[in-house]
Amino acid sequence: MALLANVAVKFWLASRQIRAVARHRGAVPTEFAGTVGLDAHQRAADYTVAKLRFGLLELALASAVLLGWTLLGGLDWLNGLLMDAMGPRPLVQPLALLLAFSLINGLIDLPLALYQTFAIEERFGFNKMTLGLWLGDLLKSTLLGVVIGVPLAALVLWLMQATGAWWWLWTWGVWAVFSLLMLVVYPTVIAPLFNKFQPLQDESLKARVSALMARCGFAAKGLFVMDGSRRSAHANAYFTGFGAAKRVVFFDTLLEQLTPPEVEAVLAHELGHFKHKHIVKRITGLFAASLAGLALLGWLAGQPWFHAGLGVTPNLPPALGGAVPNHALALLLFMLAVPLFTFFLSPLMAQLSRKHEFEADAYAASQANAQDLSNALVKLYKDNASTLTPDALYVRFYYSHPPASERIARMGARVRPV
Repeated sequence: MALLANVAVKFWLASRQIRAVARHRGAVPTEFAGTVGLDAHQRAADYTVAKLRFGLLELALASAVLLGWTLLGGLDWLNGLLMDAMGPRPLVQPLALLLAFSLINGLIDLPLALYQTFAIEERFGFNKMTLGLWLGDLLKSTLLGVVIGVPLAALVLWLMQATGAWWWLWTWGVWAVFSLLMLVVYPTVIAPLFNKFQPLQDESLKARVSALMARCGFAAKGLFVMDGSRRSAHANAYFTGFGAAKRVVFFDTLLEQLTPPEVEAVLAHELGHFKHKHIVKRITGLFAASLAGLALLGWLAGQPWFHAGLGVTPNLPPALGGAVPNHALALLLFMLAVPLFTFFLSPLMAQLSRKHEFEADAYAASQANAQDLSNALVKLYKDNASTLTPDALYVRFYYSHPPASERIARMGARVRPV
């Protein structure tokens, strides 16, 4: 029932969005008429609809895969196959199950990832990757997953086995430390494996940005330009890192599209997230949610109905009538089932995110020029082919950022030709 409800709501929302975008395809919204041409507006509409239709295909495949793993017995079969081949080895066999599951899921998703990059993104002029670069990224990601993920998974499985009923609390502590560590390691070690990061060379822009950060009380380790154009025509800017490792990163595509005052306004918006402690609040919320989720898993792992109800033969501890427990089964079942229920919290999370975006916009308007931010938003919406006519309910359910018209109106700015 949860799967049916999930699929039905997602299909209904996507259908609403498709109809709303298609219905307004023939005319640019009045407030953007002098800024966004009809060709750009229709390109955004077609891009949005293409992604939504592809998303429906992904939804159908993901639902079939979920059924295959659970009620149709796929996970139980895979566990039995590895059990026969390796025996009930307390740590090795569960770890092999996690690896085999990840490998199979990755292979299933591979054709979709290829199609999205080399069909949809290519068709609308966003993809800049060659097949060789795409395969290189895939290889690097896989190796990183093995180097980082396997030891972490082994540690979690050992904690589940060795620490008794409170394993979930120990696991949460390990995950929290790992997450904070990655905030430091990612920008300096992992990200450079995929992109080149060069110090910002434009001295006038550097002076403008540095003055803004000084006014806002923000210290960063450096200002960097990332070769985003090597992979995509999409543009962005972001903060990354934690503590002394914080850095500001501009996509080269962003610097090509925006004027220095507009870049300053976009950065002021990002600094607004810093000033309002949005990142800290989100990390704290994530930690709280993960603690609650692991506590729930700690209880569900000992419930025979949880395993049997999802198509898996209960593999419980001896105290509960089982043999050698396979904690990997509980982990995988939880990962498969929980998104069906947390999906219905999406509107609350999206609303909170949009609230944060409005707050960051207001801060940017106080530290830079609201009109420059408005101009930058219009350029980015146009160049990224983001629709200007979304369905209102779809926005409330999914959008982490408010629509352009709402953001500009809230800032008190106007849409001007750019």
